[in-house]
Amino acid sequence: MPYMTIRIYTLTSALHDVARIEEQTRLFLSEIQAATPYRLDLAGDDMQTFTTDDLPVLFVRTGGTEGLYLRNIHCFAGRTIYLLTSGKNNSLAASAEILSHIRQHGGVGEILHGSPEYIARRLTVLARAQEARLRLSGQHIGVIGEPSDWLIAGQVDEKALRERLNITISRIPMTELLDILHTNPPIAPETRSRLRHSDSTYFDGALRIYQAMRILIDRSHLTAVTLRCFDLLGAVHNTGCLALALLNQEGIPASCEGDIPTLITMMIAHALSGQSGFQANPARINPETDELLFAHCTVPLNMIRNYQYDTHFESGIGIALHGELPTGDITLLKVSGDLRRLFAGEGQLLHNQYEQDLCRTQVMLRVPGAAQYFLSDPIANHHVILPGHWSDAFRQLLDSTL
Repeated sequence: MPYMTIRIYTLTSALHDVARIEEQTRLFLSEIQAATPYRLDLAGDDMQTFTTDDLPVLFVRTGGTEGLYLRNIHCFAGRTIYLLTSGKNNSLAASAEILSHIRQHGGVGEILHGSPEYIARRLTVLARAQEARLRLSGQHIGVIGEPSDWLIAGQVDEKALRERLNITISRIPMTELLDILHTNPPIAPETRSRLRHSDSTYFDGALRIYQAMRILIDRSHLTAVTLRCFDLLGAVHNTGCLALALLNQEGIPASCEGDIPTLITMMIAHALSGQSGFQANPARINPETDELLFAHCTVPLNMIRNYQYDTHFESGIGIALHGELPTGDITLLKVSGDLRRLFAGEGQLLHNQYEQDLCRTQVMLRVPGAAQYFLSDPIANHHVILPGHWSDAFRQLLDSTL
């Protein structure tokens, strides 16, 4: 549920009738309020709290307000200035003059103008992005083991991650996880109760990997984690697929193969939507229809409507999930490790399928433009599938940090 309040500050020329402007404001804002889940709060013309609000908006209610903007310019330092206009009383003309001044002096701004419904949609995107930035700030990633050797395009810029999103990374040797596993940590009864029972000889071992990861997460105060999972094949003859599925179900973004850029994408997706995202890679693409088959073995348990147990695909051991995701609207997401490139495409999850020679959860998507992207200039192989429409907020969050 949205928690943020959008505060509306006002600029109004003294030449206009106050009562008429106030009535116009009431009607205009009520129409916008009806089309957004975020609460609008009319703050008035006192700008002293402008820089401390999560999402302040400057409502230019009339023309002739450029001088008022300049007199309050010290209150706007360091903020993106969103200029709301109603299309009445020369408010748009004044907003254009103000935005031109902002740009000339190296600032960032945007005019919010159009129908109340359009403005509400734009405000909703801005609020979602800002909420997500606040949720991400201070998060702590644990990288257990190094990224897998084949992730040759998966470098991460830790300085950019820290400066732009206030996310930090800790490198944790795989030996720390193995040391915990060698103590044979007990499996909590509530962990078993969340899952269907399996007769597989790998089942208890897979649950102990989850318990060991929980101990390591709590010990290191992690909010997200990625695991060099293939190292477990030789070390404990099991896999981390089920552990990652459980962690994602709990709201702890967790990626496999030590893939940090994909984990960052999953963290952003969760911060935006409150939902888990499915890390998967393309298996087949139809460039004529923009249909893409994605597959992976670590689907979050809270994303699927049904599942059965299988083995990890490449090794044929351990426990993996063949899950069925709901069909419908999805967003396909990815951000590069330096936060400079992104992909965000919206489309449909058409159906689930199962083939033995692929990772166990397999979904067919149709995402306009995605085939050309993957065949000509992909960011990497792993992407994140998120239910719903999130591309605008994803772009807004990352663009606003540049």
